[in-house]
Amino acid sequence: MSYDIETVRGTWTIDKDHSVIGFSATHAMVTKVRGTFDDFAGTVTVNGADDADVNVTIQTASIDTRQEGRDQHLRSADFFDADNFPEMTFRSTGIRIKDDEEFVLTGDLTIKDVTKSVDVQVEVGGVQTDAYGNLRAGFEGGVTISRKDWGLTWNVGLEAGGFLVSDKIKITLDVSLIKDA
Repeated sequence: MSYDIETVRGTWTIDKDHSVIGFSATHAMVTKVRGTFDDFAGTVTVNGADDADVNVTIQTASIDTRQEGRDQHLRSADFFDADNFPEMTFRSTGIRIKDDEEFVLTGDLTIKDVTKSVDVQVEVGGVQTDAYGNLRAGFEGGVTISRKDWGLTWNVGLEAGGFLVSDKIKITLDVSLIKDA
């Protein structure tokens, strides 16, 4: 997929109504629990072909795994401590273009005031003018992190061995951006 850099140069805003920030973790060593963060905002400023500034803020209290008891536990001090750390953020620090359809976005992920660098693998969905005249771009991406690196260490040992919650968490992104006027 190719596009003209002058067409995409500028600032883009995440269209929350057409985007999902999700995650999955292994539960009881046998199955995946999936969830989303329902309240987030962000911008992407494209400066050049391999130069973009990405800033995303996620409200930790907006976590939704479709099970209120689990969601309350994830909001508690055992995990996100949403009362004291209401936001987690991602700020890009670099981009490495693989080809016209894939790139690696490097940035600082901050959770509970702990900041670590991550590499997000991203696929370009396309750039298109929508039915309302908005220039829109779509991306899918993901990264796997160790939750312990951000101080999310609560767990329970299982009788047969192993733990209730996996250390590895897969974060997934399906993002639609609209170019600012």
